[in-house]
This record gives sequence, structure tokens and C-alpha cells, in this order.
Amino acid sequence: MTDDHTHVQEFFGARAAGWDTRFPDDGPAYAAAVAEMGLRPGDAVLDAGCGTGRALPALRGAVGTAGYVIGADLTPEMLAAAVRAGRHREAQLLLADVARLPVLTGSLDAVFAAGLIAHLPQPEDGARELARAVKPGGLLALFHPIGRAALAARQGRRLTDDDLRGEGPLRTLLAASGWRMTSYTDEPDRFLALAVRDDQGS
Repeated sequence: MTDDHTHVQEFFGARAAGWDTRFPDDGPAYAAAVAEMGLRPGDAVLDAGCGTGRALPALRGAVGTAGYVIGADLTPEMLAAAVRAGRHREAQLLLADVARLPVLTGSLDAVFAAGLIAHLPQPEDGARELARAVKPGGLLALFHPIGRAALAARQGRRLTDDDLRGEGPLRTLLAASGWRMTSYTDEPDRFLALAVRDDQGS
């Protein structure tokens, strides 16, 4: 395990028990983002960096009982919180690094990733691994329940031109990783970028 992984686990592990109570009003934003993905009954979808599993009920609702939902996270305490919240009933939970997913190539129809990209030690490698797991034409949704400016203010930092989630840098990152960005929304109350897996792969 790298130092970056250890840092992520320590950061989120210490906050897992109270995570949902810190952000009690995010549910509708998660549900709306999942709705915009246009998932179909029977689809296979991964929540990459699922945390406490707040997106899992909406993902299960979108793909139905015939679909397959996986929630993967690097932090055991986050997955334990998902189980306590009963969200393990909506998905198979995996303790896994999303940059090394234990899934077959091209086995997924879509990936949902809330707040993930900024926590990846090597974002391009992580996005490329997500592309590997998704079939050509499959979808990636990068989401956050608040926009970039609001998040920066919450974290006590200023946005810069090279901010990873800025439209230009993110489009470049995704293009280098096997994705084509199809829409980009950055509003005070949400961030959502949608991308399609290129037929040619990464």
C-alpha cells in the first residue's frame, strides 16, 4: 500500500462514523445525478469510491433487480458505515482500490464516482482503470454534491486554473484515459461531468 493510500484511509477512516450526519441533505443531489446517467434496467454499474454508499439506493433503483451494483472503496470504516446504514442490501460491497479493480475488462455499463478524482494519487491512471472496466460506449459520471467554488471555500483554498475538476483540465485528463466528456456542469449546489468510454479504448 502506498503512502497516498494510507493517507486516504486515515483521512476517511477517522470521519466514517459521522460522515452521513455531517452531510444529511445530500441524498436528493445524489439521486438527481444518478437519474441524469440514464441507466437502464439490467445494467451493471460501479460506485467507485462509494464511501458510506449514499448513491447505492439510487443506483439500485435505476438498474432494478435484474441489474448489478458494486460499491468499491479503499477504506474499511466507510464500508462498515454503509453496512450499518443498510446500504449493503443494494449492492455488493468491495474493499478495493479503484485504480486496481477486481472486475473483468468491459464488464460494466457505467461508473458513478462522487468526489473521487481529487483523491486518486494518479488521476489519469485511475480514470484509465475505470475505462478498462467499462464496455465501449459505457458511461462515467463524476459528481460532487456542491460545486468547485463552494468546495474550495469549505476547504479553505482558492480555485486555480489548473484545478483538476476545471472543465479544461478534466476534459484533457479524461481524453488521455479513454473517455470523451459529453457534458459539464459546475454550479454552487452540484458538480457533474459525464463522459463516454471511447470505442477505441485508452
